[in-house]
Amino acid sequence: MTGVWVVLGTLVVAAVAGGLLKARNGRVRSARRAPAAGLPAPVAAALDTGAEVTLVQISTTFCTPCRHTRALLGPLAERTDGLNHVDLDVTNQPEVAQALGVLRTPTTIAYRADGTELLRVGGVPKAPALLEALRPHLPSRVAE
Repeated sequence: MTGVWVVLGTLVVAAVAGGLLKARNGRVRSARRAPAAGLPAPVAAALDTGAEVTLVQISTTFCTPCRHTRALLGPLAERTDGLNHVDLDVTNQPEVAQALGVLRTPTTIAYRADGTELLRVGGVPKAPALLEALRPHLPSRVAE
C-alpha cells in the first residue's frame, strides 16, 4: 500500500511541476540588470544600430523550440518597423549564455541599440504579448 502512495505522490508532484513550467514558458519578463563586464562580444556585435530594438535569440544546435522561435521572430521582425531579430547559437560558446544569465534555450532578449536590455522571454514567445511589451520602444507602426 505504501508503494501506491509513493507513486501517487510522485505523479502529483510531477503534474504540479509540469504545470508551473508550462505557465512560465513564453512569459515576457522585465529586464535583468546589466552584466557586470558589459555585453559579451557576440551579443554586442549582433546589435543593429539602425533598429530601435534588436531581439537576440539565444539558441543551441539541437534545440527544437529554438527553430519554432526563429520561425516566429524572423517574420515578426520583418513586418515590424524598428525591430530586428538575430539568432545567436551558443552551443560552442557557453560563456556567452553564462554571462547573460541564460539557463535555457531558447531565450529571447530585447535590447535597445545602445545595448540596454528591455525584456527577456524564456521559451517560445507569444507574439501578441511580446509586441505589446515592445510597443513603447518601437516607432508608432507595429504589425499585428
